[in-house]
Amino acid sequence: MCYGVLRVVDNALLLLTIAVMEIIQTIHQMQVFADEVRASGKILSLVSTMGYLHEGHLSLVRRAREESDVVVVSIFVNPAQFGPGEDLGSYPRDFESDRMLLQKERVDVIFAPSVAQMYPEPSLTYVYVHLLTETLCGADRPGHLDGVSLVVAKLFNICKPHKAYFGAKDFQQQLVIRRMVRDLNFDVEIVTCPIFREEDGLAMSSRNTYLSPRERSCAQVLNQSLAEAERMVKEGERNVETILGKMREMIEAKNPDRIDYVSAVDPNTLEPIQEIKCPVLFALAAKFGKSRLIDNRLVEP
Repeated sequence: MCYGVLRVVDNALLLLTIAVMEIIQTIHQMQVFADEVRASGKILSLVSTMGYLHEGHLSLVRRAREESDVVVVSIFVNPAQFGPGEDLGSYPRDFESDRMLLQKERVDVIFAPSVAQMYPEPSLTYVYVHLLTETLCGADRPGHLDGVSLVVAKLFNICKPHKAYFGAKDFQQQLVIRRMVRDLNFDVEIVTCPIFREEDGLAMSSRNTYLSPRERSCAQVLNQSLAEAERMVKEGERNVETILGKMREMIEAKNPDRIDYVSAVDPNTLEPIQEIKCPVLFALAAKFGKSRLIDNRLVEP
């Protein structure tokens, strides 16, 4: 599908028809493009990624393609959300594969800035969302969600989307972004899409590539423990400690390298709950080999 937008070139109006996917690498060019799309009355959507795309990312792209006129996918491995000793340097990257996948999905623009473009000098401004960042991954990865909030705020100001799409696997992340958008009056609608799982139930993640066959087999217990929690709730169990104890027992039986958390929280505030009376979010994080994996499930009592 082609879309017509107006671009100013040498003080003359040129009708540009997007027939092929564009790759934009500078902030200024991206902002000019976004302004033109918005001025034309078309709906612009953003899917922000760190690249090394998989079907989970592409499910967001397809949803955006259905609901908007122009789709922008950002590819940027954001150093601000990696802590000391985390896998920033080794995080998987394959831009050419990403480009080919996005071409097939009829994406209009890849925004692929360099670190120097996004952070030309150390940032003196940060975006901190209180309370929502103090539990789950926020507690185990100090500063991680602040780095996510900062880069997403920058991407919203650069790409100027009407809609932005996020996956429910990063439930805390999308909740933090929703609150940031609400508190700072960003003119963007946040759309959360369901978790996309592999055939064995493992939530799709770029870090799944780190897993050995044995580790991958063991990691399936994460989704299995969430299914067990849902089963227990549906059968009438209301004591959170009983459910979390069973989940942790299942996970420990698979000998993970580390369990960061196994939690039951309010899906609106992320505060821990003790008794299930309303919808509950079961969330967990564990490390198998080099891969720190997260997963969650929203359960109605």
